[in-house]
Amino acid sequence: MSTMKLNRRKFIVASASAAGGLMLAFRIPAGARADAMMEEPWMAGEGGQEVNAWLVIDPDDTVTIRVGQSEMGEGVFTAMPMLVAEELQCDWSKVRAVYADVNRHVQSTVEPYMVAAGAAKETDQLYQRMATGGSGAVRRSRKYLHQAGASARERLKQAAANAWGVERSAVTAADSVLRAGNKSGTYGEFAAAAATIELESEPAIKTPDQFTLLGKSVPRLDTPHKTDGSAVYGIDVQLPDMVHAAVEVSPVPGGRLVSFDFDAVKDRPGVITAFRLGEGGIGKLPYRLDEVANRTNGLLSGVAVVADTYYRALTALQLMPKEWDAGGHGDVSDESIIAGALEVLGNPDDATYNPAVSEGDARGVIGASADKVEATYVTPYLDHACMEPMNCTAHVTADRADIWVGTQNPPGAHDVVVEETGLAPEQVHVHNTFLGTGFGRRFRSDEVRQAAAIGAALGRPVKMVWSREENQRQGKLRPYSVYHFAASLDADKKPEAYWNRVVSHSIFNHLIPQFLKDGLDNQAMEGLDQRLPYRFPNRQVDYAIRDSHIPVQWWRSVGASQNAFALESFIDELAHAAGADPVEFRLGLMPEGSEFRRPLEVVAKEAGWTTDLRRGEGMGVGLAEAFGTIVAQVAYVTVSRRGQLRVETIDCAVDCGHVIHPRLVEMQMESSIVYGLTAALYGEVHIRNGAVVEDNFDSYLMLRMNEMPEIRTHMALSGGEKWGGVGEPAVPPVAPAVTNAIFAATGKRIRRLPIRSHDLA
Repeated sequence: MSTMKLNRRKFIVASASAAGGLMLAFRIPAGARADAMMEEPWMAGEGGQEVNAWLVIDPDDTVTIRVGQSEMGEGVFTAMPMLVAEELQCDWSKVRAVYADVNRHVQSTVEPYMVAAGAAKETDQLYQRMATGGSGAVRRSRKYLHQAGASARERLKQAAANAWGVERSAVTAADSVLRAGNKSGTYGEFAAAAATIELESEPAIKTPDQFTLLGKSVPRLDTPHKTDGSAVYGIDVQLPDMVHAAVEVSPVPGGRLVSFDFDAVKDRPGVITAFRLGEGGIGKLPYRLDEVANRTNGLLSGVAVVADTYYRALTALQLMPKEWDAGGHGDVSDESIIAGALEVLGNPDDATYNPAVSEGDARGVIGASADKVEATYVTPYLDHACMEPMNCTAHVTADRADIWVGTQNPPGAHDVVVEETGLAPEQVHVHNTFLGTGFGRRFRSDEVRQAAAIGAALGRPVKMVWSREENQRQGKLRPYSVYHFAASLDADKKPEAYWNRVVSHSIFNHLIPQFLKDGLDNQAMEGLDQRLPYRFPNRQVDYAIRDSHIPVQWWRSVGASQNAFALESFIDELAHAAGADPVEFRLGLMPEGSEFRRPLEVVAKEAGWTTDLRRGEGMGVGLAEAFGTIVAQVAYVTVSRRGQLRVETIDCAVDCGHVIHPRLVEMQMESSIVYGLTAALYGEVHIRNGAVVEDNFDSYLMLRMNEMPEIRTHMALSGGEKWGGVGEPAVPPVAPAVTNAIFAATGKRIRRLPIRSHDLA
């Protein structure tokens, strides 16, 4: 594992500076340099020139591009620089990437070229969007980065035109060289002059047919560092005089720490001190204890032990006697939570249902039909299972806070530290690192709040790391969901009515209430409402929310991850009842011109779709849309007589409109399929006595290498104005493709996940 180190002199100088924070110890692709840590992210290196807030050009023509999104495996440290470089027309071999500065972002407003790119107003924050989630890095920030590159290119051309006495239109830019007639010069020569130029109007950005770099699978800029161990993650950070903290909060969300006996461990080697967290201790606890678990802010009730090493801090914490109060949730289990939801599901007249779709008289038609199909599906709570445990390093003084963390939401982390420490926004500096996966979990900043509170109490650098057990117990889980479907078939075995009821735990009610719009919970109905791929003459969709004390959070692909399993399984049941081929049945439910048709047709062709297989072999199909991208998958499975399942192959057809980097798209499809397959096969969080049961990877299982299927990705791109995300949309179709294939192989229909809970013999 790599280690990020600062010597004492550089650390003190940087920490005392009022101008800004420390820069990360990695430079991509130039490699780690100790002196890089002294630079501010928005300052050029020695002799370099900032042309605009997104890029710096050095005299040797190295172009440093600032990335606002967080790199957690999805490739933004390559894709985002490609967007700038496409317009800048620079030499890609001379491009490197660094994180954009959070402090500068929250204090600065947009520059003129950003307004041209569609920024709402000049008072918007500088980098527009620094939170990473919703598969939105490229699709939401693309225009801004394009515009930054185009603006810099035209300013470089104008600087050269001024020097050569020609019109800007006579100057060309390509591969970091400017030319006009027999004159030429490099970007590095004209960068300083370009920085002083204001254009009368901003240039138009390219259309996809004009791209020369985008669409190519260029080498990833972060790969060398992730393979040689030089990439810096939050857990790698080391500071002079740093101590270590281990924390434990109430194992029951919403519970509280009654007491702890520090005297029992205070004399152990290396132990320094202990702090009560939250109520009656350090840190802010702005909400009632029963509300805290599901809020973005508020310090949970618990205790931190500080020592000279993490091992000593954790050992003392584990040995220290503690007494907890469950806050009234000690008798809650996942069975009781889901049983309550199923009770609501079984009562279609429950007054808490909200209508999502009502077209025709679905309920009446189904009630009068002699040929109807009904099914109930259940999906469990799931953990994010990030490989890197939650951690944060903090150094808080009376006039400055420096925070090192791998976060999906740097501005949110900044705001948490401001709130927690009482410092002014300009005094808080968040230094983002690479993330050892995120999947939505590293958005909440609860670890940042804990570290800031401990750091403020200590007045010296402290690294706080959650144990794996704490990481699992304090996970913000994917909600459970339960579904009931009913449909009727006419005399020709064609669907005539469809009725779907959903009961789930809302992310939005508990997390960010202002996200609710017109009473519709986005997560609970994602892909089941107006964006349903299929059309029925009569259709009704209702949902109800039943929350619990369990904190929930966005999970990779959010509600689509479970909704697609239930929907696509039921569509398969309908196809079976109609005696129809599952692929042809789906196509028959789609209107002509539906954008869902092409991915489904492509994947069926590429997979060699057939229902003519031997018993014990099966093909299954799944289709879903998430974050503007449609993904269709076909899984081929084998099941032995004893019930041993093997997923042999998964074909995946994706329509994200356009592609920046084809190999990155393939990587994300593969990554999403692994994640979704793990959840389908094994994923389940049980709640006993109000607390999470699965507290490590011995009980919360992961897909193993020998279980990995062959994955084949096929582009089914529609082009046009569509720019979909790719980090998450391949998760939802996995589970139904596999379970539908299991049905084809065995005749056994799986209506409750995970698959491992079922006997397939």
